[in-house]
Amino acid sequence: MKPTTTIRDQLAAYLTQQDMSIHQFSIQSGINSGTLSRVIGDRQPIAMNHLERITQGMKLQEDHFFSLYVDECFHHSAPTWRRLRPFLMRSAALGRLDCIEQVVQNLLDNLIYAPMLFEVAEGLYQQGQWQAAALLYKNVSASEKFQNSERLALCQYRLFRIALGDDQSINSREAILFECYIDRLDEADQLDGIIDLLNVYYSLQQWPKVEELAQKMLRLATLRYNLQRQSNRKQDNGKMPQRPLYLYILNAYLFLSSTCMEYGDYKSAIERVPLYMDGSWIQEDNEEVQRTLAQFREWGTANIYLYRVLDGQLEVLADYVEYISTQPDEIFTAVYNIIKSANQYDWNVDHILERFSAYIPYRSYKSEFGEYNQQIMADKHARFLAELAAYYLHNKLNKGIFFVLQSLESSAKINNESIAITCVDLFEQYRYAAREEEMDRYKLLIREVRNSNAKKIHQASSFM
Repeated sequence: MKPTTTIRDQLAAYLTQQDMSIHQFSIQSGINSGTLSRVIGDRQPIAMNHLERITQGMKLQEDHFFSLYVDECFHHSAPTWRRLRPFLMRSAALGRLDCIEQVVQNLLDNLIYAPMLFEVAEGLYQQGQWQAAALLYKNVSASEKFQNSERLALCQYRLFRIALGDDQSINSREAILFECYIDRLDEADQLDGIIDLLNVYYSLQQWPKVEELAQKMLRLATLRYNLQRQSNRKQDNGKMPQRPLYLYILNAYLFLSSTCMEYGDYKSAIERVPLYMDGSWIQEDNEEVQRTLAQFREWGTANIYLYRVLDGQLEVLADYVEYISTQPDEIFTAVYNIIKSANQYDWNVDHILERFSAYIPYRSYKSEFGEYNQQIMADKHARFLAELAAYYLHNKLNKGIFFVLQSLESSAKINNESIAITCVDLFEQYRYAAREEEMDRYKLLIREVRNSNAKKIHQASSFM
């Protein structure tokens, strides 16, 4: 069938070729013959459900007429949201981002459509249609860039969430772009946005940012929780954050304690542990609260051991190992920090590595609140492999070279330049011990790292 100008033209040509009457096609497609006659005669716009039935009746792929339907909606009839909304949703489901882009470009000269497109984007976001949602969010943002609206800020928040992945350079860029919008969000969304930013900056080891945002979350959540407690009920005007308010407060204290640890101030880190272990101030009293407090108490107990181990107190190491052996989802983090301490204080922890060897390969870990943040764990695992390499290179060279290459591969996947540099330094220092096949693999991984950096430079330049 030769392509013609409109859907009507192609339908008319099909009927002629098939020697089929309108009545016969009405039966085949399930469209009322009167309606079909008006559609072909260009006296009635084509509704989305009619488009689907026409396409099925002609035995074509579902999206065959989608590009022409954009013209139908804007050039052959007046645009109506009743037709455009289902068309956008179906285009998203079938991956026709080109059609979504065409519709959006035709609509956004008129700001009245921005709230409607945002509502569709929110629906697609909830359904996991993130590519299509991102396209709508970007266009709504562009149309409202001078409005300073909460909707603009929420678009930027959604785009930030969609963009997050394994590449740390992209995560860093997206966090910077989103952070300037966070104060424009509703307080409930602010708390969720801060948690997401905290996880990114923690994985990037930007401790001043982590401390700043944790303090901000603590102030905001505490103020909101106190207001709620004074009224003894949930606030009526405004949405609630995704998590209970007390959880943001406990998490803020946990982040602040962890920041002290990363600064090497283990005394202050220990002093802050009781702040998230004590839940006597929490007004709610239910099973969820009890589970939450039990989880934070477990973390607090483990962290006190951990901070003392990091401080070089070898006498608590055995007790720490026995404690974490009963907490499977905490073992990886514990072993990572034990290796860091072993490298710093020249301890022999071979027996611990042998005992927990099953936890060395990367896997996901869970807590009472679901899986741990992917970015933090991927970064931590790459660093763990580098620490493990450094440990083994002291006395088991072959094993050390193996873990250098493992860490270099992991750092290339997440595009973490600092870990890659550490791996290169280690490998070059012990190059003499590498076998030929390890040298070949090292060269391949170095090319991957260089390609990742070249890609990062190209992406950065495109934003200038």
